[in-house]
Amino acid sequence: MPEPAEAPLASGSRRAARERALGLLYEADVKSQGPAAVVAALPVAPDDYAAEVVVGVGEHVRDIDELLGRFARNWDVDRMPALDRAVLRLAAYELVHRPDVPRNVIINEAVELAKRFSTDDSGRFVNGMLARIADEVRPVPS
Repeated sequence: MPEPAEAPLASGSRRAARERALGLLYEADVKSQGPAAVVAALPVAPDDYAAEVVVGVGEHVRDIDELLGRFARNWDVDRMPALDRAVLRLAAYELVHRPDVPRNVIINEAVELAKRFSTDDSGRFVNGMLARIADEVRPVPS
């Protein structure tokens, strides 16, 4: 059975919200601040979805990093490029905590973010990691 289409947001697209969330997660990481603190310090609040995802990653970062660590081959989560780590945390959070968002949408959006903002190899790396994670946390029914 195909996954349902992603519900649109009232105030902008999920793609834009994910891009904003990625920027905030990256900022939190490089400043060594909690994601919720970065969101709280903003003069203008981000889109509700972006804020929810950023705060959610912060609340579950230990579990998310443990999950990433299990699937990273020859990579320690702390040694991953900060942008790749932010993309993976964002997508892993959505895979585990947002069952309303189709897994293929999550993976495709994450790969596009990695290709757009990180290195030439990041898209493949992110795709491989998230495909394995998705198979564990959200398997496709047979």
